[in-house]
Amino acid sequence: MAPQRRSIQDQHSDDVATYVAAGGEETVQRVITAVYGVTKKLDQWYNRQFADLELSQGEWAVLAALAKAGDTCLTPSQLADLSSVAPSSMTHRLDKMTGRGIVQRRPDQSNRTRTLVSLTKEGWMLFSAAVREANVVESDTLRGLTDFERHELGRLLEIVIAGLDEVDA
Repeated sequence: MAPQRRSIQDQHSDDVATYVAAGGEETVQRVITAVYGVTKKLDQWYNRQFADLELSQGEWAVLAALAKAGDTCLTPSQLADLSSVAPSSMTHRLDKMTGRGIVQRRPDQSNRTRTLVSLTKEGWMLFSAAVREANVVESDTLRGLTDFERHELGRLLEIVIAGLDEVDA
C-alpha cells in the first residue's frame, strides 16, 4: 500500500513544530515557513509554465531583467549579475535567445567595446504571455483571501522587504 500523501497544510504545521522544538520562535517560524512553502510551490508551477513556453529559468531571468529595465538596454555583464551566473554562461544564453529572436544585441555607440542587450517585440510578447499565464496561478494561490486581505498581506510583506535593506547594511 502506498503511503498516504500529506496535505501542504499538515506538512507546514509539522515543519513549524520541528523548528520551534529546535528553538525557533513560533510566530517567526509560521511566517517564514509559510513564505518558503508558497515560494516552493510557485516555483514548481513556474517551472512547468516555462517548459510549456520553451524557456529555461535562466532565460526567464534575462527576459524579466530586460522587461524591468524598460527602455534601458543592459550589458551582458549586468544581466549576468542580475541572473547570478558567470559572464561566459550569459554569453551562451544570449546566443541562444538571440537565435530565437527574443533578444537583440548591438554595439554601444558611446563605447564600441561594449554590447547592449534589449528585448525584441517577440521577446516582449513572450514575457507578457508568461506574466499573464503566471497571473492565473498566482491569483488562484490567493483565492482564499479577500481583496482587503490581499492588500494587507502585500502591505505587510512590503514592510518585511523594506527591512531587508537594513539587515544587509
